[in-house]
Amino acid sequence: MAATTARPTGAKPRRHIAVIPCRWGASRFPGKPLALLGGKPLLWHVHQRCLEAKRLDGAIVATDDERIEAACRGLGIDCLRTGGHLTGTDRVAEVAERLPAEGYINVQGDEPFISPTAIDDVSEALEYTPPGIFAVNAYTELVDVGAVLDHNVVKVVVTARSEALMFSRQPIPYPKGDRPKYLRQLGLYGFSGPGLQQFLRLQQGPLERAEGVEMLRFVEHGHVVHMVPVLDDGVAVDTREDLARAERLLSQHGRAVFTCGTAESSAPA
Repeated sequence: MAATTARPTGAKPRRHIAVIPCRWGASRFPGKPLALLGGKPLLWHVHQRCLEAKRLDGAIVATDDERIEAACRGLGIDCLRTGGHLTGTDRVAEVAERLPAEGYINVQGDEPFISPTAIDDVSEALEYTPPGIFAVNAYTELVDVGAVLDHNVVKVVVTARSEALMFSRQPIPYPKGDRPKYLRQLGLYGFSGPGLQQFLRLQQGPLERAEGVEMLRFVEHGHVVHMVPVLDDGVAVDTREDLARAERLLSQHGRAVFTCGTAESSAPA
């Protein structure tokens, strides 16, 4: 039986909880959630960052894999076994159906250095987001040219109203005129319960299927994704080469890599 933080039916919902969706079969790096970084599985590091956030009332791993579930049990990490899903957000939506909360912060399981402050920024933005906006998504500025060109790094174009205009693995916008500012979408999303229900009702569109970026599901169907600027220069682990780079970073800087802060106040007026 999976460990779970679920409360009995009728209990008062928690405010915000972090959900870390983890699957075994990543095409570029099978078994990635249990790959060791500093002697601990990658998912352990992500869970620790969630526990260090100040605005959350809990953190739980969501997986359909018995190996990941067993590892969580051995590490004392709350885990909920789910069915198979197309995306991590679909998996978070299943958790929301079984675990009552006012908001769900989807923290990708391959961001071991994600800033706890950035997690809090998304939680705060979600709390103050007007009704009708189903999702908030963190982003940060890209300064490394290699990251701009890397297809594993999702770029986002943001409107003057802090709304996502487009996500792409290509460098967008194209620099025909002035050199643009490139922005990286982080694997850090906030959803209300109704927002997750709406996500489940929507069909994958051609852009989401082409790019493999699930937030495009909202954009393609005309729904607002509110973008939250944060300071976070950690390493997302998409490949074994990324894991080696993360190991070097951890060895060189230790806990200093977890001290990134907020870019600016993220709560809408």
